[in-house]
Amino acid sequence: MSHEAHEQPETPHLDFEGTTPYEDYVKADVLTHLQHTLSDDPGEMVFLVTTQVMELWFTVIVHEWETAAKALRQDDVPVAVDALKRSVRELEALNASWKPLSGLTPAQFNSYRGALGEGSGFQSAMYRRMEFLLGDKSASMLVPHRGAPRVHAELEKALHEPSLYDEVLRLLARRGHAIPQDVLRRDVSRKHEPSAEVEAVWTAVYAGDGRDEVARLGEALTDVAELVWRWRNDHLVATRRAMGAKAGTGGSAGVAWLEKRAQKSVFPELWTARSYV
Repeated sequence: MSHEAHEQPETPHLDFEGTTPYEDYVKADVLTHLQHTLSDDPGEMVFLVTTQVMELWFTVIVHEWETAAKALRQDDVPVAVDALKRSVRELEALNASWKPLSGLTPAQFNSYRGALGEGSGFQSAMYRRMEFLLGDKSASMLVPHRGAPRVHAELEKALHEPSLYDEVLRLLARRGHAIPQDVLRRDVSRKHEPSAEVEAVWTAVYAGDGRDEVARLGEALTDVAELVWRWRNDHLVATRRAMGAKAGTGGSAGVAWLEKRAQKSVFPELWTARSYV
């Protein structure tokens, strides 16, 4: 075989009959033409794009947590832990999304804040699905989406399905741990409330073999919970810097509401159990 037969072409394949395979897969042309700013301020573009990027990360993280919940229903802890570990890296990327907005001054934010009208992040349906998967359920949070039937139906389905944490507790019960029946049979459309009995189960898990797959599951959940807490705190700091204690967009209480959210622990018994190990 000649030397020439081994030579690679100097340029990649450039001539396609239609759009490029990259475009067909990524839909980049769609993504990069979804930015319609509402003010003349050049800083609005980064605010809009960053918010859209956050929505994409919400979508990926919901996918991972739903994958984990399904695996737990099937008693497949390794697949669940893998999905949770992927979501940890994705949460780190999501949290980094605050960086472009973290230095906003009140004057800069005010230059386009009015264009948002009653728009507010708490109206994000995909973020709400994240919160529902974490066990923070609230039927009232479906109300803003009544005008979007598909979105409303997806949220209503998520409201009435077991959360990720519900599936964890059910798995623990199947593995012989003393999860109370009132926890296992609770109305899953309601917010998870901390349980002393569940705390005792996690205490026993952590007092045992750290290599046990349930203990590893607990640590993967704790990694997720920590990064959700950091997300809430980064949101709080960015908002406080941009608008102080003023009322938030969409009629929310702004910083006061975010402070309340930041004080809440995700998967609470995983945190309180550590005091007794």
